[in-house]
Amino acid sequence: MNAKGDKQTEKETVRLEAFSDGVYAIAITLLVLELKVPHDLHGQSLSAALLHQWPAYVGFLMSFGTIGIMWVNHHRLFNMIHKSDNKLLMLNLLLLLMVTIVPFPTQLLTDFFQTPDAVTAARIYSFHGFNLAVAYNLLWRHAAGNNGRLLSADVDLKAVAGLTHQYRFGPLLYLFCFALTFWNATACVVGCAILAVFFAIPPPDVLRHGTAHHHRQ
Repeated sequence: MNAKGDKQTEKETVRLEAFSDGVYAIAITLLVLELKVPHDLHGQSLSAALLHQWPAYVGFLMSFGTIGIMWVNHHRLFNMIHKSDNKLLMLNLLLLLMVTIVPFPTQLLTDFFQTPDAVTAARIYSFHGFNLAVAYNLLWRHAAGNNGRLLSADVDLKAVAGLTHQYRFGPLLYLFCFALTFWNATACVVGCAILAVFFAIPPPDVLRHGTAHHHRQ
């Protein structure tokens, strides 16, 4: 491809990434609005009132960590994706929709975890994890499909295979967490937390090769 073509492809990719980064940044910044300053203390000390709000702190950290890990994975994908088409743009918008919804199921979980509705909250939370995993799979499989036509011409094939392999299990594992709610809501939440760590760590081939490239045959 000539220099002009390379420049045009890079420009399209950069614009898509910049827009996505903006959505991630706004979503993660708005989370702090859930942390309220206690004005009506009801006879408590300020420290007691702040401690009473511990579920809000947990929810903030969970949402921040989830969105942060999703941003890391999005960045990881677009280190390899250098071209775009209309379907990729639509799939990226679908993914961003899922990202902006994250605070809602997390807030449900933290607000109702110690109530009889904990199972319902855990099911909604884990099912949204399933939706996110599906959205990532759709985006990545479209980009990496057809012999990687939307990927960089010198992309590391081992890294591509590693990401594909890791993402393949995401929807099934989140469905497993959803199924755990029929036994115990806490087990579901712990399972989702483990999955978040799993997706935060790059596959061995991605970690080993980083952004090194090997020419596609």
